[in-house]
Amino acid sequence: MSERRECGILLPVSSLPSRYGIGCFDRSAYEFLDFLADAGQSCWQILPLGPTGYGDSPYQSFSTFAGNPYFISLDDLIEEGVLERRECRSVNFGKDPSKVDYEKMYKGRLPLLRKAYERSDISHNEDFLRFREKEGFWLKDYALFMAVKGRFGGAPWNEWADDIKFRWQNALDYYRRELYFDIEFQEYLQFKFYQQWNKLKAYANGVGIRIIGDIPIYVAMDSADTWASPWLFKLDEQNRPTQVAGCPPDGFSADGQLWGNPLYNWEVHRQSGFSWWLKRIEHCFEMYDILRIDHFRGFDEYYAIPFGDTTAANGWWEKGPGMDLFRTISWHLGNREIIAEDLGFVTETVKQLVRDSGYPNMKVLEFAFDSRDTGTAADYLPHNYDRNSVVYTGTHDNETLLGWLQGRPENEREMVKRYINRREADDKEICEEMICTALRSVSKLCIIPVQDYLGLDNSARINQPSTSGINWKWRLTEGQLDHALAVRLHTLAVLYGRKSPEAVNTGDVEVIR
Repeated sequence: MSERRECGILLPVSSLPSRYGIGCFDRSAYEFLDFLADAGQSCWQILPLGPTGYGDSPYQSFSTFAGNPYFISLDDLIEEGVLERRECRSVNFGKDPSKVDYEKMYKGRLPLLRKAYERSDISHNEDFLRFREKEGFWLKDYALFMAVKGRFGGAPWNEWADDIKFRWQNALDYYRRELYFDIEFQEYLQFKFYQQWNKLKAYANGVGIRIIGDIPIYVAMDSADTWASPWLFKLDEQNRPTQVAGCPPDGFSADGQLWGNPLYNWEVHRQSGFSWWLKRIEHCFEMYDILRIDHFRGFDEYYAIPFGDTTAANGWWEKGPGMDLFRTISWHLGNREIIAEDLGFVTETVKQLVRDSGYPNMKVLEFAFDSRDTGTAADYLPHNYDRNSVVYTGTHDNETLLGWLQGRPENEREMVKRYINRREADDKEICEEMICTALRSVSKLCIIPVQDYLGLDNSARINQPSTSGINWKWRLTEGQLDHALAVRLHTLAVLYGRKSPEAVNTGDVEVIR
């Protein structure tokens, strides 16, 4: 990673303001990038951009290569002339601008996108034809997967008829003919997604902002990746998982976490020279400047749970690919900027893998004061950091800083106050001092969730692991990010050496830039 000290903000694309129910690649995204630049930030960290299914989690996507069509800007399609503004405004996207209503997204946004496709004459668009050829290694299977899923009423692929479930050639030929326009619609969505995303990323880089992307270590069972390449995963002869992913019981969850993703058949990956992983990582670095890999410890050892279990209690640890994978990536793709998400139960072998990889690991300030975790809590205290790390107050899986503090028992609150040397302070003042503690730490990169800068409580939380139906919904509303906040963040960035001090006037207030 860059040798200079930097800072940035964590905000999912879905959490941007928008008149159409969910954050997307429209005017608000560009305005947010301008805000970041004015605020002295260098990075925007987002969550995975893949198309989401049941549960709406970006970590359970229909494809590790495809983009979420909800993020396509409808305003751009209006400007192209394939949608009318009145059509978009007539759709009910939900009444609460601070929450995403995914049911209304599904019922309202996709029909609009279908209209845009039908009016686009996309089959004669040379840029589209080039895109389809370039991305064919994943797009061909993904588009067919989504079209067939629609034909079977959204059922997961392992419940489809055997001929297409097992990808018999006659069935593949039949559905490609029968669902030609549905397949082309899916290809159109991906073309527009990547066309708009590439334009947004170019703008970000142009104003000095680098994008930190995020990929889950695992893919979803109900995904084009698993359907198209079942031999890469631990599946039986009927393409059912034999083991699934999760985390063991700990002080935070008595039953552990049962994620349900199929596990990789690492021996097959190794024999292929990790070719699927090379394609995946190369694709990511076409999209992002820096890549955070979720659950990095799973490459050292991964937790295997028998398929069919209702909790993670009966799982066991197995060895992962270790440095073989990362040496292969480095050999073929060069030294890339990767952040290792090494949170959770961290063993000495995990620590060694992180050191051997050279990737910066993550330090979450909230974890430093958790009395339930006496074994590793000290690792998250800033005086124990090394420079090759990325510090966060919290992540998308954590409570907001204010919500976390409000829920702490008195002994943990006292630990926080003693550490920041603020015995007499209200909760918001303590949170502000914790942000400054993270910014002044030795870590080369500091990422703060936008909710923490805004001093929001847990009503603004992104995700609560092991729950469903309440997550991935929170959104910024118009006006929450204002000039005064940009000035404050810019001043902090300069004060703690994360932005070079150049005097510039930003309206009514002169700040250091």
